Amino acid sequence: MELFRALAVLAEPPSPGSQPVSDALGLDHLPDMSQYTNLFSFQLYPFASVYLGEEGMLGGEAGDRIAGFWRALGLVPPSEADHLSVMLAMYAELAGSEDAASDALIRARWRSARKAFLWEHLLSWLPVYLLKMNDIAPPFYQRWSDLLKSALIQEADKLGMQEQVSLHLRDTQGLIDPRDASVEDFLQSLLSPVRSGMILVRSDLGRAAKRLDLGLRIGERKFVLKSLFGQNPEATLDWLAEEATSWAGRHRLCIRALGKTAIIWENKASAAAKLLGDLKMAI
Repeated sequence: MELFRALAVLAEPPSPGSQPVSDALGLDHLPDMSQYTNLFSFQLYPFASVYLGEEGMLGGEAGDRIAGFWRALGLVPPSEADHLSVMLAMYAELAGSEDAASDALIRARWRSARKAFLWEHLLSWLPVYLLKMNDIAPPFYQRWSDLLKSALIQEADKLGMQEQVSLHLRDTQGLIDPRDASVEDFLQSLLSPVRSGMILVRSDLGRAAKRLDLGLRIGERKFVLKSLFGQNPEATLDWLAEEATSWAGRHRLCIRALGKTAIIWENKASAAAKLLGDLKMAI
């Protein structure tokens, strides 16, 4: 499980002390701080709750569930229990505890905890997150992402499928229909991956503005989305429907490895694409 510990270190801001870790993984020179900041602070926030919470924001019920895993093991959860590096380190600890257990019953309990954490709190969002990372990250983090994805799939294969899909994904609502709720709620649901089935980052909205020949307002993503809709709602809906359709196809390719987890993500994206298409037709 040293691989997960090493990958956890590299999910933190780069420092001279992490260069040997990068070298050991064959990832070459560390990126500079600006690359790290742009990726993790402005594009792909490294917190599970952002991708698993229906609000699409840090903390909330998704964050509480993850912290609850620590408590279930009799541990005090760290202040940022859903941070990517913390979660990878936690998984490494679970695997290490299993390997170190001399009693078969205790070992089986650790394996059960390890499998639960893998499927409940890692595979429920990380494969989607890593797909997006490969789209926008600089080469160093693309290679890091490939290593992590491969390690996760190997763990899933080794431990086997979990019977029940993650509670984070069970019974979650889909994209909000603005005809039945406020526009603000609709826009926020577009930015909630567990609702829309897709991850929309700042650079995506810039890409949309350029393709649709619309003005790009600087601000939070919801503000930018509102501006795009204000300029050309039909074209913006069309672009978003295409994005959702593309994401559905990407999730479909993950079904063999992730089973029901990938199916739920595919269903979310497909439903979002349909609703967005219906909204365009209604204009």
